[in-house]
Amino acid sequence: MDKIMAMREKRAEMWEQAKQFLDSHEKDGHLTAEDAKAYEQMENEVLALGKDIERMERQAILDAQLAKPVTAAITNLPRAGAGFASEKTGRASEAYRSAMLKALRTNFRQVENVLQEGVDANGGYLVPEEYDQRLIDVLNEENVLRPLATVITTSGEHKINIAATKPAAAWIEEGAPLTFGDATFDQIVLDAHKLHVAVKVTEELLYDNAFNLENYLIEQFGKALGNAEEDAFLNGDGTHKPKGLLSSAKTSVTTTAADLKADELVTLVYSLKRPYRKNAAFIVNDQTLASIRKLKDANGAYFWQPSYQMGEPDRLLGYPVYSSAYMPAIAAGKTVIAFGDYSYYNIGDRGTRALQELKELFAGNGMVGYVMKERVDGKLVLEEAVQTLKMKG
Repeated sequence: MDKIMAMREKRAEMWEQAKQFLDSHEKDGHLTAEDAKAYEQMENEVLALGKDIERMERQAILDAQLAKPVTAAITNLPRAGAGFASEKTGRASEAYRSAMLKALRTNFRQVENVLQEGVDANGGYLVPEEYDQRLIDVLNEENVLRPLATVITTSGEHKINIAATKPAAAWIEEGAPLTFGDATFDQIVLDAHKLHVAVKVTEELLYDNAFNLENYLIEQFGKALGNAEEDAFLNGDGTHKPKGLLSSAKTSVTTTAADLKADELVTLVYSLKRPYRKNAAFIVNDQTLASIRKLKDANGAYFWQPSYQMGEPDRLLGYPVYSSAYMPAIAAGKTVIAFGDYSYYNIGDRGTRALQELKELFAGNGMVGYVMKERVDGKLVLEEAVQTLKMKG
């Protein structure tokens, strides 16, 4: 933790040096080619250190999660009749977890009766509940939008009721008749789109008890699913995948030139209605963030504010900034900045993730395949809750 704090302080110091360099070498808003190259190098070092800090923070969080004990230290567990929580059963039980892990390690040559709860016709097994929650933890770390959105676990098609029009108040004279308006409602449906990830593991690793197969699978599956989800949640067109944020949000600002202007960012912020601004944040690409970090206000102060606390995002105009590799980079006609309250983006997780073993497909290579599948959908339920900035075409 001390190392991360030291890196944050170093990054802040490097950024101050970069700003001082820019202030001292900039003439009439321009830099010489040599000075521009030197500044970009300094800025790239700040960005790279920021990425290292984010990676170490994710690692620290994941290490803390995976270090939690998976079995209880008490041998005689109190029962529900004594006023305590009952012992876990079914897929949440320790017996089910241990039996599935044994089946994985032995290439499903040792399958215990407890696993029958998860058997399907194709040899698939439901993920134990503790595994599933830990996979969600990995998805949250790898997916910038999932922690900001509203996540709903559904067992079927999920309908969300939306107030399409609202009644309005009106002044009337004394004794005049009342006027009535109609409140109308709409529905948004969260369906389910299938997403899967597959990995191959050598038989030697399965047989080696020193290899932490459980953590390996959770980490690899979580990263792959998280990256695919983030891309769809931002850019998906709704065909066989979720409808992305950028496909639904309203474009409130279009730049007047090929680059970003400070005034356009201010306009973007205040194009979002005040109630949504309370919990609003920016989502941008790293390339876009690099351009934003050079912008100043009329007093010469930089809009971008670095964070000094672990887990706290950097800020722009006082609002948190999150970067995603799946946000479009600056280019003509591209939507490059999203700003809004992302809790109005609803993610529907349909049921439980499933893990399937591929017994024969890679047998000739001495490997075993595993496939993780999930069904998920996502939609922005209120378009006005998120505003975007688009580059001039």
